[in-house]
Amino acid sequence: MVRSYRIPSFICDPFGYVRFMGTQADRQIPVHARPEGVTDDEVKAAGVLSNALETVERARGALYDFHQLIGHADLMLDEVVELLRTSGNDELADQVEKELMGRNVVEGRWTFQLVEEFDENYWSFFRECEQVVRDKLAGGVPHLFEAEMKERRRTHGLRHHEARP
Repeated sequence: MVRSYRIPSFICDPFGYVRFMGTQADRQIPVHARPEGVTDDEVKAAGVLSNALETVERARGALYDFHQLIGHADLMLDEVVELLRTSGNDELADQVEKELMGRNVVEGRWTFQLVEEFDENYWSFFRECEQVVRDKLAGGVPHLFEAEMKERRRTHGLRHHEARP
């Protein structure tokens, strides 16, 4: 038999998850508390930069989608060449094989090189910059802007509006 046991302000459910009880669940998570002396504009600046980073992360995902889609399309050309040859269109098969298969997507680069250059020159620096700004302006607290927005927008004391699990 699996049991739940209680410790002050918490309950450990049968699956090992710690759940907050009573008013504890209605209190903001300490890690998301605004450090002393941090201004509204500083919280907003860190929050907007964090949002910009999230947008860059999505763009990076789209770049990886592009990379994989182009790679898949290039591999499909093997079948195209084979079908052209078996249908007696050797000249077209030669053109696809020599001029299109393995072609650079931009001058001198395949998509993996675009991904590598993006990661090395932009994405990694953007992440570092966001971390520096967050450390300096918000004491390293992640998602401080969003945490404060949650506190303003939720209905305190109402189920499914708790500050934390």
